[in-house]
Amino acid sequence: NNEKSVPQLLIRDLKFEKKSLAKPMFSPDQENHPSKAPVKYGELIVLGYNGSLPNGDRGRRKSRFALFKRPKANGVKPSTVHIACTPQAAKAISNKDQHSISYTLSRAQTVVVEYTHDSNTDMFQIGRSTESPIDFVVTDTVPGSQSNSDTQSVQSTISRFACRIICERNPPFTARIYAAGFDSSKNIFLGEKAAKWKTSDGQMDGLTTNGVLVMHPRNGFTEDSKPGVWREISVCGNVFSLRETRSAQQRGKMVENETNQLQDGSLIDLCGATLLWRTAEGLARTPTVKHLEALRQEINAARPQCPVGFNTLAFPSMKRKDVVDEKQPWVYLNCGHVHGYHNWGNKEERDGKDRECPMCRSVGPYVPLWLGCEAGFYVDAGPPTHAFSPCGHVCSEKTTAYWSQIPLPHGTHTFHAACPFCAHQLAGEQGYIRLIFQGPLD
Repeated sequence: NNEKSVPQLLIRDLKFEKKSLAKPMFSPDQENHPSKAPVKYGELIVLGYNGSLPNGDRGRRKSRFALFKRPKANGVKPSTVHIACTPQAAKAISNKDQHSISYTLSRAQTVVVEYTHDSNTDMFQIGRSTESPIDFVVTDTVPGSQSNSDTQSVQSTISRFACRIICERNPPFTARIYAAGFDSSKNIFLGEKAAKWKTSDGQMDGLTTNGVLVMHPRNGFTEDSKPGVWREISVCGNVFSLRETRSAQQRGKMVENETNQLQDGSLIDLCGATLLWRTAEGLARTPTVKHLEALRQEINAARPQCPVGFNTLAFPSMKRKDVVDEKQPWVYLNCGHVHGYHNWGNKEERDGKDRECPMCRSVGPYVPLWLGCEAGFYVDAGPPTHAFSPCGHVCSEKTTAYWSQIPLPHGTHTFHAACPFCAHQLAGEQGYIRLIFQGPLD
């Protein structure tokens, strides 16, 4: 009622202030234009990279890729089916403006499924090819490789057009994954050797050579997460149990009650690289790089000391994550005692790999500790108290416990747990160890 006696300007300011408090938080580059903030569907993060690629992130080749709502929908959906070598089928294949999937059944018969524009979805394509239809270029991950020089000589097992993700443009912005991506001629070709079949409703479906595997964790991507079951996704997005080996001709059994819908924490394996899908909501609950930096400063502020040299230890800054620093903490992986680097207890006859801990005399590997800088891999915001073995990447206890239970595909038919920050296969009983720091004596 007293509004009249208050200057209009003030009232306007008060109202504006209320509004601005409710404004959602955006990343710094969007803060200046909150009205133009694009809708983010989620992010794909490649396992094995601790925040960026060894030679730096460049263009479409980087360690994480954000999927934003496109200015104009580019999704496609199946429409007409052509059977055999009719002129229509040939035209559909050669038409550069029409998406299509060709299933070669024999030399005499090809089924071509035409795809038409879908104004309700956005399509994102992932693969090894650097051709323009690929949005996110992914190369084979070499465990623990700090430089890309030795990675290119390996014959890649990742498909050039490996998979596509289709996101609904309207809430809840559901994201679905499909095997295979469209090439520069807007075609997907499944040759004679690829596993393919006719579905009960008369449609065609198939699998790619090395397959696209997906695992949805149970209980989402939280500190209560548990590993799910690995499945294979078909070209049409159906879910199957795994083949005997990656490229076996015989498909697995169809899993009726599961879908190709990605959820926060879903893992996508392309046979050579594994990607973690994080939803926008999931990322909003995840610790930020700022938070990890604060935890690093907090642990350094406690001035942990080397029990042998009594020198103060400090985790190097996140930017210097590959160069061993003289203050760098080192750990004995069998017992978890943290030291500075020293030559004490070197066992020459053991190839210099194993060392005896001066604190407890247990013998085992002795490695430098590195902070896990890729925030997207953390299941909680806990302090960096545990390290993966044998690589020495440090993060929260719940995060080490979660990743040590995940069987990641390796090669064509084996699985093993690995450190998400460097892709090294985990060793030891648990795959990780609790760190025992010594505080300053004063």
